[in-house]
Amino acid sequence: MARKAEALELRINRLFNAPRDVVFKLWTEPRHLIHWWGPKGFRTLSCEIDLRPGGNWRIHTQAPDGMAFSSYGVFHEISPPERLVFSHSFDFPGRPLGPSTLVTARFTEENGKTRLTFHQGIFDTIADRDGHEEGWQSAFDLIDEYLRQQALQKESP
Repeated sequence: MARKAEALELRINRLFNAPRDVVFKLWTEPRHLIHWWGPKGFRTLSCEIDLRPGGNWRIHTQAPDGMAFSSYGVFHEISPPERLVFSHSFDFPGRPLGPSTLVTARFTEENGKTRLTFHQGIFDTIADRDGHEEGWQSAFDLIDEYLRQQALQKESP
């Protein structure tokens, strides 16, 4: 039984070229989240965050095909700049609310960079887990792009 549950969990490790407090802000401030949330090609329409344990979050997104939907959840733990724990679900128009998973994001300083240790689960199916992995990896690529853009803007006169 434990192996089956482990197979339905997503684990990603990523190293970002920015200090941990900066990366933590990217995850917790709407003005930053709108630039990287969702897979590449998706657009964030709105972002609402009540950053406190028990606080809700909701991000309204538009897919490349024009379909709009929301990701939403509740914060369970907030330990700046080290850890975020929150529930994660989807709300697609005309469909029942999606199942909820629990996300844990840990941010560790590594020589001026930030190691993200990401865990999400438990998913209903391997296909659902794999779909989320593809989406998160794409979003993390967007974090890399956003951090590069921010660095370039700071270097500009």
